[in-house]
Amino acid sequence: MGERAANLNLRPGSYRFWNVDVGGTYAPGADPLYVCMPVYLCLQEGGSYLIFYDNSHDGKITLGANAELRFEGGPLRYYLVVAPPPVLVERFTLLTGRAPLPPRWALGYQQSQWGYRTEAEMRRIFAGFQHYNLPLSVLYLDIDHLDGYRTLTVNQQRYPNLPGFAQELEEAGVHLVASTNPGVKREVNFDLYQDGYTQDAFCKDPQGRPVAGVVWPGWAAFPDFTDPRVRNWWGAQYSRHLKYGMAGFWHDMNEPASFAGWGEATLPLSTQHEMEGAGGDHRAAHNLYGLLMNRAGYEGLCMLQPHKRPFILSRAGWVGMQRYSWAWTGDVESTWGGLRQTIASVLGLSLSGQPYAGPDIGGFSGQPSPELFVRWFQLGSFLPFFRTHCALYLPRREPWEFGEQVLEMLREQLQLRYRLLPYWYTLAWMASRNGHPLARPLFWVEPEDQAFWEVEDAFLLGEVLLIAPVVEEGARRRSIYPPKGDWYDFWSDKFIEGGTQIELDAPLNRIPILVRAGSILPTVENERLVLHVYHPSKSGGGDGLLFSDQGDGYSPHRLDKFKLSPISAGGFQLTWTSEGELAWPYAGVTLHLHGFTAEEILLERRKVSLHQGRVETGQFARLRIPG
Repeated sequence: MGERAANLNLRPGSYRFWNVDVGGTYAPGADPLYVCMPVYLCLQEGGSYLIFYDNSHDGKITLGANAELRFEGGPLRYYLVVAPPPVLVERFTLLTGRAPLPPRWALGYQQSQWGYRTEAEMRRIFAGFQHYNLPLSVLYLDIDHLDGYRTLTVNQQRYPNLPGFAQELEEAGVHLVASTNPGVKREVNFDLYQDGYTQDAFCKDPQGRPVAGVVWPGWAAFPDFTDPRVRNWWGAQYSRHLKYGMAGFWHDMNEPASFAGWGEATLPLSTQHEMEGAGGDHRAAHNLYGLLMNRAGYEGLCMLQPHKRPFILSRAGWVGMQRYSWAWTGDVESTWGGLRQTIASVLGLSLSGQPYAGPDIGGFSGQPSPELFVRWFQLGSFLPFFRTHCALYLPRREPWEFGEQVLEMLREQLQLRYRLLPYWYTLAWMASRNGHPLARPLFWVEPEDQAFWEVEDAFLLGEVLLIAPVVEEGARRRSIYPPKGDWYDFWSDKFIEGGTQIELDAPLNRIPILVRAGSILPTVENERLVLHVYHPSKSGGGDGLLFSDQGDGYSPHRLDKFKLSPISAGGFQLTWTSEGELAWPYAGVTLHLHGFTAEEILLERRKVSLHQGRVETGQFARLRIPG
């Protein structure tokens, strides 16, 4: 049901379908939140089904022995699919759209804080990442960079050379993303407002006058994104920020939110909307507003920069938002409960068709202890959207602000994220093809096992990794019930049999991770591809994929396929085939065997010795690993 501050198992409970700005920090149990979708997946002893109610009106669902759903208006139109969970999500995203492949840099680490007020401060942050040898992909400009909080502007006094700074960042592989709000300051000498008024682009009241709400710049007008003509106009306005070197946009306050002393903090329900030519009011348009703002931004960026893939992060959305934007879980509290809640919230979005989501690491409002921040950072490094962010009035949260010991832990976690980027990028490509989310609940592979139905403190990352975050203060061990089959401890290579409860070590500097036996996990080290091959044990064989392209745009790609097969003479044969036009993008290849006892391999009929299970092979068509 989109984003919920609830258990992964939503039954029993009642939930509202109405996107809201929570107006502060939310705790587990708060409802509703920013992205409410009328779709749910139900597991039962006889199978599983997904049902989507295609109705954007305010509604409420009550889940008990039965499911009872009521809307305040709109059509009785719904879609029902009966199938295993992977097929349910495939069918649902076939209907509502699949997330396009993002630019590769978006899967890296992203640093933000409300309160980076000047270009000099941003330069200090960037220099800190370089000084401490910390990987970084994105820096965010929050509303502090705007001129009087006017959307799509830049304060020239605070940011005197933003294009030059953006160019310096780009040369270092770092990208700028700018906060963008839909509220346009209602000011006669503000050219964006003048243009929007002339273009008749703003939502109106029943008397035909532009509706006004109060947001960061004060009284503001709101574009009517339910009008294709207005979406085209708004999308073209992103050129205002692109000239400063922005690589992406952060859509905030787009529920839409309007500050209010009482009542709903949004536009009046009587607000009139075009509704794609059908006409209607805010009762039908409210939940669609964020989705259609994202569409306007995405299509505008496609028009303005056809050689680049758009990146948009959005606080609000509706069914199908994955076609245009990523999501983050908003202003969650900085507590251990908020950390634990993050997993269920992201998995809920995953099952709702949105494969790219993550939290504000450390929580938005509150000062996390070093231990809580480390555990949250570890979790965030295994979620698709990996960003640190918090409120204006809080101490800084750059990785070096927690002391040398914590800095070293965070550096190791960052480096691991970047080593795994070939795997992340391959998962992203697969999501664009079949709609499967990157982060998946444990019941994804065994929906018939009720032991997984309520597991919300662990998840699968693709088909290879099982991530078991630590979500309890002081814990240095944790239990996990892995799905059936054989697994290996990522850190120790210890063999683990699935389908039984086990205990895993979890020192503060380590997040428990399991790797499925028979997997071929692609990573990168010093520009070399490292293929981690895990002994298939009783599973018989294994395989793996690696998708590569230039990381942005729509240039040629390649798909490398690996297959591990048992051979009659004993041992295994690893074959490698490729397709696509992209030249080999790595400096070399290293093979790393896990769970094998072999001290040498047969590479194209030539014996090659292993050192601690590793060997540099280069590209190959097939090799043999003795049993």
